[in-house]
Amino acid sequence: MIFLLAAVSLAVMWANPDMQRQDKHLGTAGVGLLTGFLLFAWFMLLSRLPWRVRLLGGGAMLVAMVLAGVAFRRVFQVRGFTGDFLPIIERRSTPRDSERIASATSLPPTVATPVQIQPTADDFPQFMGPNRNCVVTGPKLATDWTANPPEELWRQPVGPAWSGFAIVGGVAVTQEQRGGEEVVIAYDLATGRALWSHVDRAHYVTPIAGEGPRATPTIQGGKVFTLGATGKLNCLELATGKAVWSANVVTQHKNRVPEWGLASSPLVVSNLVIVHPGKDKPALVAHHRDTGELVWTAGADASSYGSPFSATLAGVEQILSFNNASISAHAPATGEVLWTHPWNANQPKVALPVLLPDDRVLFSSGYGVGAELLHVTRDDSGKLSARQLWKTLKLKAKFTNLIHKDGHIYGLDDGIMVCLEAASGQQKWKDGRYGHGQIVLTGNLLVVMAETGDVALVEPAPDQLRELARIKVFTDKTWNPPALSGDRLLVRNHKEAACYRLPTVSGR
Repeated sequence: MIFLLAAVSLAVMWANPDMQRQDKHLGTAGVGLLTGFLLFAWFMLLSRLPWRVRLLGGGAMLVAMVLAGVAFRRVFQVRGFTGDFLPIIERRSTPRDSERIASATSLPPTVATPVQIQPTADDFPQFMGPNRNCVVTGPKLATDWTANPPEELWRQPVGPAWSGFAIVGGVAVTQEQRGGEEVVIAYDLATGRALWSHVDRAHYVTPIAGEGPRATPTIQGGKVFTLGATGKLNCLELATGKAVWSANVVTQHKNRVPEWGLASSPLVVSNLVIVHPGKDKPALVAHHRDTGELVWTAGADASSYGSPFSATLAGVEQILSFNNASISAHAPATGEVLWTHPWNANQPKVALPVLLPDDRVLFSSGYGVGAELLHVTRDDSGKLSARQLWKTLKLKAKFTNLIHKDGHIYGLDDGIMVCLEAASGQQKWKDGRYGHGQIVLTGNLLVVMAETGDVALVEPAPDQLRELARIKVFTDKTWNPPALSGDRLLVRNHKEAACYRLPTVSGR
């Protein structure tokens, strides 16, 4: 009966299409523990074996469990979790990635002779591309990777972080953890050679969240803006790595570091640098991009893990903030709240908003919450408001940022690619498990960086999933967003980085 109940519970759980995979794994573990407890209780109380056998057998079971637990803890340790909350187990003797890289490679200093930088039309200057919408322009990519595979230009170890790369003029900048130091480091896109670095004494690490910085740098006006996992906001010279100014947005606003670390990629709007400052209120803070002076703080709700987003809705320029229990829109110059909309609280918010035509904007979050399309309007008095057009559980973007193309939304619903009709929220299809990765649209193709370390080429079509090509890039968990600059794909995870030249139709 115990085994039958366990089997039925697992079957019902895994047959539920709307239950997130993380909860299925946690539920499976819970069923296993409960099954073991019930079997032990049956053996001790209801088996009708002689009491001597029960006591000796039960005692042997308990001793074996304790010894196994002690042996496991002495030999192994949990070094993080996958996006579906499966533990990643390593030998206890394995050094942390930050210790490994710190002992294996040295850092270049800030440079006296500035690096020559010439911005190009192919630059990828911030999180998820030029417009922070996962869309880039560039040469038309070839789709037959068997006859003409991507060419690996370079590969090298890097320090742990969930940051991506920002690329301007052939200089690629990211963040890494090296020992007890957070490092902003610039690489030559063509060769992978380290050009300069900037070091701060800071270290964020937890068994669940992993180690190192989270946010992707932003490059604008010859400056690099970065936010570390513990709140260090930096402005550096792109050509040299020299510090222009710095601030700690956590201590400055008497805030706290959230459970997964600060993950807000800086948004530069006009003369302001805008970020989420930590676990508590305010939702947003803005510093002057040239001096670092605090200009405004805004928002009555606590911030989450997303990044601020610039949009023009109902004819009004605004900064969208995906908060702990709400969405808020703010005037860029002052931080004044223009409109708010409630959202499910107590779950991380990560994905960027998606702008659609006719003053519509899509939000989505994982952990069983789903997606919601809002319509922003302005009344005769000039007041803005947001109205829900539709809501669905068919698109739960846990980490992935979403893409709108030709009236359809594409993204990873709890790790599986999904297509929704933008007008109605109706699911067109759901197919292909890529885990909790990221996607970038170039032309008529999606470049998918899968959590497994694969890079796939997918044609976005509303009738079915069309995966055209795939290569294996990494063997470890990959949560970092990719950067695509022309035909150069720059990818990384918490252990290594690699640059590929993707084949193009023109052969460029």
